Amino acid sequence: MTNPSAFVHADTLLLPTATISDAFESLTQSGKGAALLLDSKGRLQHLFTDGDLRRVLLAGQSIETPLAQLKHKTPHSVSPDVRHHEALMLMDRYRIDQLPILDNEGRPVGLHLRRDIGSRIWLSTPHIGEEELQFVNQAFASNWIAPLGPNVDAFEREVAAKVEVGHAAALSSGTAAIHLALILLGISRGDRVLCSSLTFVASANPILYVGAEPLFVDAEAGSWNMCPIALERALEQSAREGRPARAVMVVDIYGQAADYDRIRPICDRYGVPIIEDAAEALGASYGGKPCGGFGRIGVFSFNGNKIITTSGGGMLVADDADLVQHARKLATQAREDCPWYEHKEIGYNYRMSNVLAGIGRGQLSRLEERVAARRAIFERYHEALAQIDAIEWMPEYEGSFSNRWLTTCTLGAGIDPQAVCDDLARLDIEVRRVWKPMHRQPLFASSQFVNSGSNLDVASDLFERGLCLPSGSNMTEEQIDRVCDALSAALGRADRT
Repeated sequence: MTNPSAFVHADTLLLPTATISDAFESLTQSGKGAALLLDSKGRLQHLFTDGDLRRVLLAGQSIETPLAQLKHKTPHSVSPDVRHHEALMLMDRYRIDQLPILDNEGRPVGLHLRRDIGSRIWLSTPHIGEEELQFVNQAFASNWIAPLGPNVDAFEREVAAKVEVGHAAALSSGTAAIHLALILLGISRGDRVLCSSLTFVASANPILYVGAEPLFVDAEAGSWNMCPIALERALEQSAREGRPARAVMVVDIYGQAADYDRIRPICDRYGVPIIEDAAEALGASYGGKPCGGFGRIGVFSFNGNKIITTSGGGMLVADDADLVQHARKLATQAREDCPWYEHKEIGYNYRMSNVLAGIGRGQLSRLEERVAARRAIFERYHEALAQIDAIEWMPEYEGSFSNRWLTTCTLGAGIDPQAVCDDLARLDIEVRRVWKPMHRQPLFASSQFVNSGSNLDVASDLFERGLCLPSGSNMTEEQIDRVCDALSAALGRADRT
């Protein structure tokens, strides 16, 4: 799995005639913290750090002293087939921060750095650039710090245009957007709402906020999203029970659209509106149409781990201008349009601040790059782990374009995904289980669950076997290789148990 060529640096290598001055220049140019002295055949003779060089200068050597004249020991090194976690253990043992990678002839082909293989790798970290600061500075310069302001207005317009939906309301979270969506559709106490079972709890909690009853619908193996067959069975069951569904909460799981060509006609036949929970799916599409616009109302999240972030925030989108305007009103404490504070309905403090909207505008301008980066990360995992039969990747079914928010997979029979998570956690790599289905959560123990028939439970099977791998768009190739090494080793141990 190791790919030394990904992190070898020509400026790190020094010829036999190099001087201490040359070594300092090498350290400055490469940024690797080490300079490697070679012999006439290109074999490694010594590794110099900044500290090494300063000590010899303090001992009286000239800045132009040839490195070959200095007394030195052969540095510790490894072969290219040594995995990252093994290299890190050697660094710990010898208390070093750089470890050369040598071929069979003793020539350097790469360099392990503790900063690359020793730092924690998170599942999905924010990826911030320079554009965000420009918009935030505008907010400070104009003193628009509180909720609302020009960045909020512009962010709403830009998101609506990006997802090809008429209108948008910037809110404090994706959860707030789901809550308001239910209110806007008139969902209240005693109503029934169908909801994808394979999802994060934020999709379902707002159903309880309004006093409604969730009925959870199974996933399908081909997309990991709501199963159309199970959906129709759930709608039929609700009608038979005299509790017709008032809405269907369809989740675009892990950045991939549900099969709306099958789901929408079913909902239309029953006259049930769709709330599209596209919290994880900004930048994804289905049949060339961006996610977020397949339902009566769409919802996005800009939490810190999402494809773009405002640190915290969300967006409600719809083609219906009146719905979105009502959402804005409810999100600002439902204040009436009059000279004093007049209120006729329950309101909420759900609006996004002008500062956070500025961050969002900067992030949105790089959305395509962020999606491309996450898809490239998936492809690198797919290629590097192609020989491991125990891994099956989340499919990207025909017609869909996933943003690959998280690279997800299922493991072979008999392999405990939690044990794999624990193994990688010991190496400072964050790997998580696939969402535990809502119908298996203690919070929803009394809620009904409908599958596609027989004893199938696709959502539970995906949970029992599924993993989410680190996928942040700012991951380095070295970090991805480190995850691949660790995962390969963990699965190898699992196969032997």
